[in-house]
Amino acid sequence: MKKPNILMFMTDQQRADTCFGRAIMPNLAAFRRECASFTDVMCTAPHCCPSRTSMFSGLYPSQHGVWNNVDVGNAISRGMASGVRLWPEDLRDNGYKMFYSGKWHLSSEEGPDAFGFELLYHPKKYTGVTDTKTSRLPHTHEWEAYIEGDTCSEQDERRPGEIIRPGYPHYFLYGENSGNTGDENTVNAAVEQLAHLPKEPWFIFCGPVGPHDPYFVPREYLDMYDIRDISLPDTYADEMKDKPAFYRKTRAPFDQLTCDEVREGIRHYLAYCTYEDMLFGRVLDALRKSGQYDDTIILYCSDHGDYAGEHGLWAKGLPCFRSAYHVPLFIRVPGTEKPITIDTPAMLTDIGPTLLDLCGVKCGRPLMGMSLRPWIEDREEKPAEREYRFTQTNGNEQYGIQRAVWGKDWKYVYNGFDYDELYDLKNDPGETENLAADARFRPVIKDLLRVMWQFVRDTDDTILNTYILSAHAPFGPGILFRE
Repeated sequence: MKKPNILMFMTDQQRADTCFGRAIMPNLAAFRRECASFTDVMCTAPHCCPSRTSMFSGLYPSQHGVWNNVDVGNAISRGMASGVRLWPEDLRDNGYKMFYSGKWHLSSEEGPDAFGFELLYHPKKYTGVTDTKTSRLPHTHEWEAYIEGDTCSEQDERRPGEIIRPGYPHYFLYGENSGNTGDENTVNAAVEQLAHLPKEPWFIFCGPVGPHDPYFVPREYLDMYDIRDISLPDTYADEMKDKPAFYRKTRAPFDQLTCDEVREGIRHYLAYCTYEDMLFGRVLDALRKSGQYDDTIILYCSDHGDYAGEHGLWAKGLPCFRSAYHVPLFIRVPGTEKPITIDTPAMLTDIGPTLLDLCGVKCGRPLMGMSLRPWIEDREEKPAEREYRFTQTNGNEQYGIQRAVWGKDWKYVYNGFDYDELYDLKNDPGETENLAADARFRPVIKDLLRVMWQFVRDTDDTILNTYILSAHAPFGPGILFRE
């Protein structure tokens, strides 16, 4: 019996709530009527490269070695640690034909072809890999933007949606384009391959770069949203005075925006999600025309979320709020084409174990994720739900070490660069009041740190430095052994 095919559509920087009615996404809405919708999925890191590498490896950054944008000049890591294997390689070794179109971002030294994929299209604008067959060296040319580019001046008159940064290139949070984007090329390449499918089981990855900021979309999608229906986020007024100073530093440039511009930014972001939905629909139509729709596992997901104005922030980054980590995940499996909503806590690291399980492919190495198949098939007996989830980041090339443990009622954030955070998720889901400095909650912090340090040990994390200037948690790893 032929193994099921796999089609994965992975957007970039799409928060989960856009897929549950906040954005106009008719193709995804129709798709949800025949698939499993996971409502509580998180990524391992609020950054494209470590999150995507975690998804493809089933490991955390401390295990796979990718902490940041692999293409920039001050990259902490250029690619994965030696010996890291991706689960697509397991599919390849079990007879799957592999095709890749779109964003890569796992390594600037190796492209998708090094891991078993045939490369259909690669948006070079978004990567340092210039030729995956002949060159593995990143080409950042970062000085060109300053020497030859048009940079801002303090005397510039700010235009709508613009963030003035003297001496830096002009940045507009939102705007319009014609729709002829790299994402069109990514989808076109996937659609073309769907018209010429092999006899073997196949896996096609289609990875557009939207709705990543800046939010530039065609007018027809903006016109689908009435600005009068767009509200400021409930947490927009949070000045974050009780949170790490870097959070406020991250927000500061966006404080140039008026409230009307903030609402326009949200409108453009939602319209960008609608545009991506149109592209997803094109891919689904091509799969139906191929005659293999009913034989294919179809998966829709994203690598991380977007603050979209919450706490006055945009995009993603070091501020450790749920909206940067909460991502969509929808899976359609042949034979189980019925709508089902699943609330169990999940992670992007679960995708690999799930697909391997559904395809009957064995994996002989330990992964941090687990198969979601029992929930997709709505079995009576399911594994125990996670009590805690964990996230890791060393910052967006700012070297800000941060680890967080997320429970049902409490969340603790260890910030190596600043004071820590504690949130009562049950009574403060918006994470507006940091309780870490309140002595009454010291026992809660101790319990959560004990859980975190155990995870540090389990994942070979290296934040164990004992030096007085480097060890800043209120309770060190020794509480695992002596208390």
